[in-house]
Amino acid sequence: MAEILIVDDEQDICEMLAYNIKKEGHTVEIANNANEAFKHVEKHRPDLILLDVMMPGIDGIEFCEQLKSKPENKNILVCFLTARNEDYSQIAGLEAGGDDYVAKPIRPKVLMSRISALLRRSSENKTSSSDSVQNNQLIINRERYLVEKNGTEIILPRKEFELLALLASRPNAVFKRDVILEKVWGSEIVVGDRTIDVHIRKLREKIGEEHISTVKGIGYKFVE
Repeated sequence: MAEILIVDDEQDICEMLAYNIKKEGHTVEIANNANEAFKHVEKHRPDLILLDVMMPGIDGIEFCEQLKSKPENKNILVCFLTARNEDYSQIAGLEAGGDDYVAKPIRPKVLMSRISALLRRSSENKTSSSDSVQNNQLIINRERYLVEKNGTEIILPRKEFELLALLASRPNAVFKRDVILEKVWGSEIVVGDRTIDVHIRKLREKIGEEHISTVKGIGYKFVE
């Protein structure tokens, strides 16, 4: 069972979410704004955060960016709560380091399905058959979510790390876009090619252009 933090300024939504999550046996804590959430994370470090995008003060996108900027928070899953037609918020949330999103009004069965899928994928990633991959100048440590290049640690958000680890798991093999989406984001969430391209661009900025090659019209590969 997991510890889940709900971050939303609407009390009735928090109570509804908490009720349904507790029924599944998970532990639940509630924060009504980003400042309360940061304090809770420092003390307890939850497994998953359900995060409202629209909050007074620091909004959900900024909160996620600040959360994921700290290496000790890399393994915390983030699922955004968005208005049904907020396409921009959904894309921005994923690019900020979020793992999934659920549209409001929230249907409890859909929410619990998403939570179960996120926790399951996280567990599968942690029990990967190989704890580290070493290619040329890079060391990719799956267990610690850590990348080193020429002895220097590089901090990557969760999705960037998972994307790099996937590509590096089979050097010089071409990963199609649909395979990348399935392996990194899962079949339960719909993201576009732009999301993949943004993550690739950010990876290249951090680890160097030479490690990831574009195969036009197909996908990407890790260059050994």
